Amino acid sequence: MPHKTSAWPLSLVYVGLVVYASLYPFADWRDQGPLPWGFLVAPWPHYWTAFDLFSNVLGYAPLGFLLALGALRTGQGARAVLLATLAAGFLSLLMETLQGYLSSRVPSNIDFLLNVAGAWLGAVTSTLLEKLGAIDRWIRFRARWFVPEARGALVLLALWPCALLFPAAVPLGLGQVFERLEAGLAELLLDTPFLEWLPVRDFELQPLVPGAELACVMLGALIPCLLGFCVIRARARRAMLVLVVLVVGVAATALSAALSFGPMHAWAWFELPVQVGLGLALVLAFLLLGVPERTSAALMLLALGVFLSIINQAPTSAYFAQTLQTWEQGRFIRFHGLAQWLGWLWPYAALLYVLTRVWQQGAKN
Repeated sequence: MPHKTSAWPLSLVYVGLVVYASLYPFADWRDQGPLPWGFLVAPWPHYWTAFDLFSNVLGYAPLGFLLALGALRTGQGARAVLLATLAAGFLSLLMETLQGYLSSRVPSNIDFLLNVAGAWLGAVTSTLLEKLGAIDRWIRFRARWFVPEARGALVLLALWPCALLFPAAVPLGLGQVFERLEAGLAELLLDTPFLEWLPVRDFELQPLVPGAELACVMLGALIPCLLGFCVIRARARRAMLVLVVLVVGVAATALSAALSFGPMHAWAWFELPVQVGLGLALVLAFLLLGVPERTSAALMLLALGVFLSIINQAPTSAYFAQTLQTWEQGRFIRFHGLAQWLGWLWPYAALLYVLTRVWQQGAKN
């Protein structure tokens, strides 16, 4: 019997991120002469690295896993691996073909084959887990822990650590879009009369004082906890979620720092305001363990509003901007779109989710 599953929304999100990462920077589109699909019969490239090998395989493995899992949970059975591999392979073929029109990207038959292999491995893993009963155990676990309509929250909680991988100016500071949005609008409206309509700041953004940084870290850690409280009722399980959120948040931020600045600087961000902010988040989360779901949603909306207001008053430092260039121009370009858009949009997606959930609950009552 078909089941509702979080695999479909997660796979759609992942497809969108793959498309962005594959076609970034979306500039200098041109017809470069040869047939765009000619890369399929071209000689194999002479130069490739282990990083290329693993990034192409691992990049498509989650997609194959999610697509096969969605197919399994909706009754496709034995065809799940084939359908997932074909769908991911078609996406890879389309992306490699479109890269032939981008001067900054080079389509490759090796990349295509590795993408398909990664999707197949992910799909086979999903099928094996299904046969071993791991998926059914997850379904039973989910039924015990979460309210029935928890898919949206689970998707957001699963994406939160990935969003933290993109370097942030403030630890756990997701959703900092004001400066880039302002610059993008100015560039878009350049040489048009509408440029005068764009609000102009009378002062430059100033670095956050330690108290504001502390508040950002505290709210950045508290918000996913409150999101979990919206779909978890038992206090003991909420307490376990809080501990998992804090551990995962710290680990993801340390990994981001290691990737961006080098392993020697993995903990350079863990200064006193951050430590105090995390400690306050832990205390507040435990104090709120018993609040009802709707109260959790209201508190999360309040926390998001304050958090986004503070984080978007923080500037991007020159060192941070240099880090972004490293991501955009180096090996991280393969993951640039995946992590960047998650880091920008996660708080706003969470805001939309909670507003929708509150509205639906109000309509039922």
